[in-house]
Amino acid sequence: MSFAAVDIIRTKRDKGVLSDAQIDWVVAAYTRGEVADEQMSALAMAILLNGMTPGEIARWTAAMIASGERLDLSKVGRPTVDKHSTGGVGDKITLPLTPLVAACGAAVPQLSGRGLGHTGGTLDKLEAIPGFGTRLSNDEFAEQLRTVGAAICAAGDGLAPADRKLYALRDVTGTVEAIPLIASSIMSKKIAEGTSALVLDVKFGAGAFMREVADARELARTMVELGKAHGVTTVALLTDMEWPLGRAVGHSVEVEESLEVLAGGGPPDVVALTLALAREMLDAVGLGDADPQEAIASGRAMDSWRALVRAQGGDPDAPLPVANEVETITASADGFVSGLDAYAIGVAAWRLGAGRARKEDPVSASAGIILHRRPGDPVHAGDVLMELRAEDAAKLPAALEVARGAVGLAEVPPAKRPLILDRIS
Repeated sequence: MSFAAVDIIRTKRDKGVLSDAQIDWVVAAYTRGEVADEQMSALAMAILLNGMTPGEIARWTAAMIASGERLDLSKVGRPTVDKHSTGGVGDKITLPLTPLVAACGAAVPQLSGRGLGHTGGTLDKLEAIPGFGTRLSNDEFAEQLRTVGAAICAAGDGLAPADRKLYALRDVTGTVEAIPLIASSIMSKKIAEGTSALVLDVKFGAGAFMREVADARELARTMVELGKAHGVTTVALLTDMEWPLGRAVGHSVEVEESLEVLAGGGPPDVVALTLALAREMLDAVGLGDADPQEAIASGRAMDSWRALVRAQGGDPDAPLPVANEVETITASADGFVSGLDAYAIGVAAWRLGAGRARKEDPVSASAGIILHRRPGDPVHAGDVLMELRAEDAAKLPAALEVARGAVGLAEVPPAKRPLILDRIS
C-alpha cells in the first residue's frame, strides 16, 4: 500500500491518529529515500507538537525495528540483559556495570554510542584504552557474549537503519525532544539487538536530557510499555543528574574511576548506582540470588573487565592517556559546596576537548575534569574545588570561565538529594 507523504503530515498536523499502514509506509519509504528529508522533518515537528497515542508509538517502534535486522542471541548460553542510560555528565556506569553483571552469570549485549554536546559517550571513554576496538560484526558480538559474557560496541549498520537516519534529521531540525521519537529511537535499537531483558536508567536534572521529573517519568513509562509489547522484560529507574556522577568527567579519567569501583573503591554515588542497576538486571533474568558486591570483593568483576578489554583488542595493563595542561579552581571563602551544575561541568569538559559539536568531530582522550569537592563537602578559602585537564593550554580559559560558575558555596550544606527517585515496571 502506498500513501502520499503530505497526507500523513496533514493528519498529524491536525492532531489526527496515524494508521498502522501509514506508519509502516512512511518509515519504510523514508529509509529507502522515497520520502524527502523536508517531509520527514515536517512530520517530526508535528509529532513533537501534537504527540502520539501509545498505539502509534508502538507501531512506529515496530516499523523502525522492521527497517533492518534483528539479532538472534538465543545460542549465547546465558540469559541476556542490557542497560540503557538516557545520558548525563560523569555517567560512566556502563563501564563497571557490564563486566560486573557478566561476572554474576548473565550476558550483557551493550550497544553504546558516542557523546554529543555536554554529555559523554561510552564508546569515547573505552577508546581511551590503548587498542580497544568498538566495532564488532554480528557474529563476533554473539561469540564474545558466549565466551566472555559481555560486549560493549557500536550498533551495526543493519540495526534499525530508519532510526539512524531519523536521529540525524531530528538533531538539526529542533525535534530531538519529542518523547515518542526518543522512546522509539532507544527501544528500536535495544529490541533489535536481541536482548531478553532491559533496565533503563532515565535521568532528570540540570545535566540530563529531560530536566523535569515529569518528563523523565513519561519517557520511562513509554519505554517500559514498548519493551513489554515486544516481549522484552523492561524496568526503569529515575535517577538524579542535577549534579555530576562521581568525581571524574571525561574519558580516560572516567575509565580510571570505573576501575576504582571494580577494585572495591570509587565514589559512593557511582558505587550505589552500579549496584542498584546490577541487582535490577540480575533480577530481570532470574539471577537475583547472585551477589554483585561479592563479585567485586572476590575480584571476579575485575577479571571480567580484563577479559572484555582483551577480547576487543585493548590492553588492560596499558597506561591511560594523561593531559599535559592542568588548571585548578579554588574556593573563595569558607563554607560548604551548595551546588554543582552538571550541565555547566559538561560544557566545561566539552570546551577542554572531551566533547564534540558534531558526530564526526574528534575528542581528546585525556581532557576532563576532576571534582575535588562535591555538594555537601565543607571547604576553606583556597581549597581546590576542581581540576581541569587539557592537551591544549589554549582550551583552558573558555573552560575555566564556565566551570567557575558551576560551583555554589554557602554557609550551610544543601539538602540531600536521593540518587534514585523512582522505579517503574
